[in-house]
Amino acid sequence: MKDRKRKKIVAITKDMFIDDVIKLDERLGDVFLGFGMHCIFCHLGLEETIEEAAGVHMVDVDFLIKKLNETYKSLKK
Repeated sequence: MKDRKRKKIVAITKDMFIDDVIKLDERLGDVFLGFGMHCIFCHLGLEETIEEAAGVHMVDVDFLIKKLNETYKSLKK
């Protein structure tokens, strides 16, 4: 398994594991679902990065990251 050191998250990046993103706030799962990515329910979400999952689902990773960060920022308020 890849090294998953805890650090303060300033922004979500495409090299982050899906599971780690969901742990930031479960509501971020809605963003993945909106893109048709049900990775949050799959065991692969534990070891798959956002970029890897986006590639499998043919999702524009940069647009996905933008939406995840917009949502994350709004949830932190």
